[in-house]
Amino acid sequence: MAELFYRDPYLRECETQVVRHDEAGLVLADTVCYPVGGGQPGDTGTLRLANGSAWPVLDTRRDRETREILHQLPTDAPRLVPGTAVTLTLDWERRHRHMRMHTGLHLLGSLVKAGVTGGNLTDHGGRLDFDLGGLGITLDADELTAGLQRLVAADTPLHVSHISGTELAAQPELIRTMSVTPPLHLPQIRLVEIEGVDLQPCGGTHVARTGEIGALRVSKIENKGSHNKRVAVTFAD
Repeated sequence: MAELFYRDPYLRECETQVVRHDEAGLVLADTVCYPVGGGQPGDTGTLRLANGSAWPVLDTRRDRETREILHQLPTDAPRLVPGTAVTLTLDWERRHRHMRMHTGLHLLGSLVKAGVTGGNLTDHGGRLDFDLGGLGITLDADELTAGLQRLVAADTPLHVSHISGTELAAQPELIRTMSVTPPLHLPQIRLVEIEGVDLQPCGGTHVARTGEIGALRVSKIENKGSHNKRVAVTFAD
């Protein structure tokens, strides 16, 4: 399967073919839909056939064993036979907001020098949980908001590269997440770099430059256990 969202996260549509369609979902030869993972929701969209029939894509997931991407259609949608030609169209507005927020959370992580114990995002906002135990760090919402605004205004470019699991294991400082370890057994792991600001393994989709994120603000900081602080971020526009 060609995961076109990695080749070009701005691609909104593709023409492809059905590989398999069963109770687990619809597998296509190519897809522009990102599957849920790494705190980022799965994409939604529309599937169209040559005869004009169309069904909504309600969610996109990845099979844990086969790693196939499964597009979830309504239960009353007919099962499509292998080889059927289809056009897959992404809900671009929703995805783009995911890309903006995901990149914004990387900026937040660059401002708080602590391990990340959890995170999540939607098309409205996101949050990161930081382990501040013994670090003597005090978080202030206004200061973090100002830091985010400064990094967004810098309009810094992003770059994607790859590293082997062995190489990444030898550079543990690149791994910010404490609750989930990147798949170090893989020959290639994606690295997302915000030039001069942040570098870490990440499988999500991101904007090309930080200026595209738009205005962000820290909406809440709350305790989550004795060491953890949850920082919530929303779009300010």
